[in-house]
Amino acid sequence: QVQLVESGGGLVQAGGSLRLSCVASGRIFSINTMGWYRQAPGKQRELAAQITSGSTTNYADSVKGRFTITRDNAKNTVALQMNNLKPEDTAVYYCHMVASLYGTPGNYAYWGQGTQVTVSS
Repeated sequence: QVQLVESGGGLVQAGGSLRLSCVASGRIFSINTMGWYRQAPGKQRELAAQITSGSTTNYADSVKGRFTITRDNAKNTVALQMNNLKPEDTAVYYCHMVASLYGTPGNYAYWGQGTQVTVSS
């Protein structure tokens, strides 16, 4: 019943920018951590960026200085601003959320279906 809907993926040339957004819906009581994972062809899934409930951010070394993750708690959204994109950033990006729901104790992880980001050289 919880949905994470991503948007903003697409094709862009190297050096360009994209902004990914993820909107969480459902009977969400509180959100702990939100983040973006990515999986490139032939590679394992990796954490690109995450942001805690206290707005502490963490980035993969490969994206530091280029990506910025933000969240809007009132709207249950998380965004990933991606600047100076490189072909190596090409991947499916997945929104991830750790949250608690009304009537259900504890925190659980939820995933979006992913959005394709393709960066041409």
